[in-house]
Amino acid sequence: MQLGREEIKLQMKLFNPKNPPQKDNPSYGKPNIIIEPFFSECLGSNSYDLHLHPMLKVYKNTIPYGMRVFIPFDKDKEYTMEDWFDPEMRDYENPEKDPWHRYLSGDPEYDIRNPKFMINPFVKKETISFELPEEGAVLNPQFCYLGSTIEYTETYNLFPYIDGKSSVGRNFILNHHTAGRGDDGFCGNWTLEIRVATSTPLQPFMRIGQIYYDEFKGTTKRYDLNPNSHYNGQTGPTPAAPIPVDKKVRDWWYKNNQNIK
Repeated sequence: MQLGREEIKLQMKLFNPKNPPQKDNPSYGKPNIIIEPFFSECLGSNSYDLHLHPMLKVYKNTIPYGMRVFIPFDKDKEYTMEDWFDPEMRDYENPEKDPWHRYLSGDPEYDIRNPKFMINPFVKKETISFELPEEGAVLNPQFCYLGSTIEYTETYNLFPYIDGKSSVGRNFILNHHTAGRGDDGFCGNWTLEIRVATSTPLQPFMRIGQIYYDEFKGTTKRYDLNPNSHYNGQTGPTPAAPIPVDKKVRDWWYKNNQNIK
């Protein structure tokens, strides 16, 4: 059952002796819900609004040479495709080397389908970090961005999950890709997997989503006590941990499917 507004507030005040001890008062357990910072005007009927951290990241190998990861937003400017190309990396004297002219000529180095821009889920990836200007930044629908919530949360004995807000969705801004569910015991900022459908400006501190809380039925294994958890305590946009191939599953498959071709 999903928690309503008053229950969320109550769960933020009740100290649970089964939870980890508070730093300032070790004799008391932490409440089941911690949201920092917390502002009452951001609490809705059954959720709390989350805000976009100024820092974003992209995987370095996914950005074509000479292209910018964002365009500074100016509400009075009329943009063109050429704005995506960094003026400092242009080669006006040699069009055959100039990134913009290479793009216009159909150079496959600027085709996102090029395997050169592969996101390999099995390895650790290098990232590029950048800060959103106060006035905003236009994101590219060709790129994948890692963002983060301003809010740091801790959740115990409840199931936390995040999703977009109505206005965020109606502007075709995705704030997560199948990874909006949390765990009992998760502590940290929420990493966002951001995509836009068209060139779209975002501003730091904008409302980017909301967090909900459900009750569990049965017992759980707390995320913060699981030695295999990857992201507990994460701060800011956190890149993906390598995805392992489970040897036990692989061995089972080959043992039980020998006749399948």
